[in-house]
Amino acid sequence: MTTVSDTPAAPPAERTATPATWAWTALGVAVVLVLAWATRWLDHHLPLETKGTSYAKYVGAIEYPVYAIALGLLGNVILTVTGLRDRLSGAFRTEFFIKTGLVLLGASINISLIWKAAGPAIVQALVLITGVFLFTWWIGGLFKLDSKLRALLASAVSICGVSAAIAAAGAVRARKEQLAYAASLVIAFALPSIFILPWLADTFGLSDAVAGAWIGGNIDTTAAVTAAGALAGDDALKIATIVKTTQNALIGVVAVALSAYFAFKVERDPNAQRPGLKTLWDRFPKFVLGFIVASGVGTWYANAVSAADAKTTIGVVNDWRVWFLVLAFVSIGLEFRIGALKEAGWRPVAVFASATVANLGLGLALASLLFAGFTVT
Repeated sequence: MTTVSDTPAAPPAERTATPATWAWTALGVAVVLVLAWATRWLDHHLPLETKGTSYAKYVGAIEYPVYAIALGLLGNVILTVTGLRDRLSGAFRTEFFIKTGLVLLGASINISLIWKAAGPAIVQALVLITGVFLFTWWIGGLFKLDSKLRALLASAVSICGVSAAIAAAGAVRARKEQLAYAASLVIAFALPSIFILPWLADTFGLSDAVAGAWIGGNIDTTAAVTAAGALAGDDALKIATIVKTTQNALIGVVAVALSAYFAFKVERDPNAQRPGLKTLWDRFPKFVLGFIVASGVGTWYANAVSAADAKTTIGVVNDWRVWFLVLAFVSIGLEFRIGALKEAGWRPVAVFASATVANLGLGLALASLLFAGFTVT
């Protein structure tokens, strides 16, 4: 591994707002919007243009997440070659776009479905997070990884990718290079998972609920879960989102536990303050509350107006939801960095790959057990 500094990773460094920064960010926003428009144009027009040809069945099988990620990666290459990528990166806000899209998705999910799925989703999250975290921590020790990098990788692969890695980095005071490396690993493994897991779920003949629970419990980033869920179908997307938001809600618990473990066990600082409820609230992903509130409001509205009015309004909300998800998927492609992976060597990659395989196996078993016979209504 390369030499690293002792600069803590969290909170992420803030940009200095200057007129030039704002100008570059505005240009980056324009790039994201153009790629998002191109995604929706391809998604709408290609099936029409190829209708009646031998390409129709292949084009019909491609959905908007594929176009968005492919265009994002293509834009990434072009911007990197031209030296513009880092200057425009302030506009690549995957986290903001995906969380806004998920809150809007909540409006189309009846609150009763969240209530019905909450039980198995919580059980799956608790067992999966505990099992995968401990397995990753153990195998990271076998490969003699630094304890802080072990904490980041274990949090990322067991909970929700980059967000969990950021929370863990703050809790254990990891170096910023370690956070960048963990985040790059998350994206590198999440991108192929977007396409492989829906294909495997179809190959295995999984029901929509089991497929959604498997996808939601295994793919590390919320954006990638949403992309894979969209490819697997609307019902699978709903369950995948509920399962993933349940895991997200546990970020705070893991961050508090890591803070205490590193303060009193690893670094043995007798003056360290015990993490309390404020730390738990600070780490809690607030969009989870927005998702539940949107579901409650959407359910109330659907019951208060006619079915036609409800369908029209929800249709408008869903269109906005698709726009935000497209922006998020484009940003996934634009944010992907391979440079950090080259610097750290093969051992963390081996640990992360092993943990991912364990996550897939345990996740499939839990989803098949907890969501067997579950109906999405």
